[in-house]
Amino acid sequence: MYFTPEQIAGANKAGVEAVLGFAGSQFAAFERLSALNFNAAKAAFEEGLGRTKALLSAKDAQEYLNLNTAASQPALEKAIAYSRSVYEVAAQAQGELVKFLEARAAEFNKNLVGILDKASKNAPAGSDVAVAAVKSAIAAASTAYDSFNKVAKQATEIAEANFNAATTATAAPKEKKHAAAA
Repeated sequence: MYFTPEQIAGANKAGVEAVLGFAGSQFAAFERLSALNFNAAKAAFEEGLGRTKALLSAKDAQEYLNLNTAASQPALEKAIAYSRSVYEVAAQAQGELVKFLEARAAEFNKNLVGILDKASKNAPAGSDVAVAAVKSAIAAASTAYDSFNKVAKQATEIAEANFNAATTATAAPKEKKHAAAA
């Protein structure tokens, strides 16, 4: 069981390309998150300036209180929208990470089974039991990983549903306020 330099170089090239592709996707997620943060900070700064000017021009305490009250709900809605956007970027980056790891694990298992098959052909008599045991352990580990992955996906879906429910419930008081005013 020998590997040719071409096989090693091909495997290395494929591995490097996979890692570079993953790094590119993670960098793109970081770029989206950075732009989101920059835009949120810029908007908050501009709104803060406008709000400060409005508060400084208030004629009395009641107007000051009304300006403060009027600004709180839009600020909450913007915070919720920002949280959703951050969550979407993080969920997308996590999905790409999971795909990358699943592909690497599948490739590793395939290569390991291939190596075991080659090794078993050149192994001494009676070693078939050991090779079969290792293959069985790999299959069991793969099954356990798949089960864990399913549970993790379910937990992510539950967390996402809870997050959406919480943000919807937070935004609901405004809708009730508008309905009561009408």
